Amino acid sequence: MSRGLWFVAGAGAGIYGMVRGRRAAEALTADGLRDRVHAAVLGARMMGAEVAAGKAEREGELREQMHDRSLRSTTARPALAASTDPTEQHPEQHPEQED
Repeated sequence: MSRGLWFVAGAGAGIYGMVRGRRAAEALTADGLRDRVHAAVLGARMMGAEVAAGKAEREGELREQMHDRSLRSTTARPALAASTDPTEQHPEQHPEQED
């Protein structure tokens, strides 16, 4: 039984080595290298497209937030501008006008 086990283990290792060797030999051919370069370029393009899409999405979110803030600040300005005395709002900012 021990001899049969070693035979199967050796045959499996030989097949595994042969498959790995064939893959390595194909990867080092001109076609294999060309395929790898094209795959790397495609991966870089896909990553660039994903980054650009994420950037555009985040920029839209930021623009929306800034638009909401500008709407809130424009509605608050007339209430502050209604006061004629500048010391009424913040007297600590104008200490020279205190009597």
